Amino acid sequence: MDFGFTEEQDLFRRSMRDWVDNEIPKDYANRLEQQEYEFPHELWDKFTEAGFHAIGIDEKYGGQGGDIISQMILCRELARSLAGLTWVWGISSFSGAKSVGLYGSEQQKLEILPRLAKGEIKFAIAYTEPAGGTDLLGAMTTTAVRRGDGWVINGQKIWSTAAHVADYLLLLARTEPVTTKRSAGTTVFLVPAKQDGVTTRQIPKIGMRSVGSCEVWLDDAWVPDELVLGEPGNGFKQSLGTLNNERIMLAALCVGIIDGALEDALDYLKAREAFGKRLEQMQVLQHYIADMKMMQSQAELMTFHAAWRQSEGLECGLESNMAKVVSSENAGKCADLALQMFGGMGYAYETNPQRYWRDARLYRIGPIANEMARNSIAEALGMPRSF
Repeated sequence: MDFGFTEEQDLFRRSMRDWVDNEIPKDYANRLEQQEYEFPHELWDKFTEAGFHAIGIDEKYGGQGGDIISQMILCRELARSLAGLTWVWGISSFSGAKSVGLYGSEQQKLEILPRLAKGEIKFAIAYTEPAGGTDLLGAMTTTAVRRGDGWVINGQKIWSTAAHVADYLLLLARTEPVTTKRSAGTTVFLVPAKQDGVTTRQIPKIGMRSVGSCEVWLDDAWVPDELVLGEPGNGFKQSLGTLNNERIMLAALCVGIIDGALEDALDYLKAREAFGKRLEQMQVLQHYIADMKMMQSQAELMTFHAAWRQSEGLECGLESNMAKVVSSENAGKCADLALQMFGGMGYAYETNPQRYWRDARLYRIGPIANEMARNSIAEALGMPRSF
């Protein structure tokens, strides 16, 4: 069994690491993160210039190609410095390029994917509703009603990251009454986000502050038929494939957080002295480092195993859920250990561990809560459905 990257993948990883160190070092990320409510357009533009928006998009549509493993390598390396700000790239890559690439019509691909690859347009995902959180279907009150050659959408979404700057919302709405299956009768729309009838409000939060996570209100928002994504009435079922991708991407982001936290902890212990010797000589802190390394390896193996399965067209729902849970929980533990090793300075905004800790904490909650992911893992092993 070969767990290593190919020569091409390893070259890409090393080039990405150099790019991150030169273009978006951690002090740059700290400055962006403190600009609450100000979307980091300059970071988006850096990604555009580097061609990152084109990774994962077929060359036929103006992209650079590359499979999910390449995307996860990119996500991990970005997160080593950016942590949660990695979603400045990731949201449009997931909710735009991945979703349109999988389920879009040929016309939608020709019109949207080249513009995404060039960084000309941004996407946001609008699935979650205020009353339900992870219970997307049970809480869904957003409706789309056919009118003429399009649809009129009314409702409210929440935790729609980057909706305030997006050109399109990847939005799930109910288009038919609930019958025997809650998942039936739902449709995915590409909602033009800058039209009258779409209103956003940024939610103050403890991490990822400059990315912007929004409430979205839709009041008779209009979507023409040509912006229905996939088959009407089959929206939730078709979304499952992209949700696995999202969980693997989130896991890779958390591996990047672990990388950054471990890197910072090692540098700090080697540089600082206390009680007449360097901190790296203290056994308890060496044990912290050993624990972080083991958690890093565990998260890395599970994440890239899930990514490999998806790249091979194999079922990966179980693996993506497990990778998401383990990586997010390990990222939080590693960030907390790094903060502890920094002592009082770990609590200061000018250092990195506090930022890693705040961003990592989110991923145990969403986009699917780890408790719900554990339910899905148990169900995959034959346990009865518990929700």
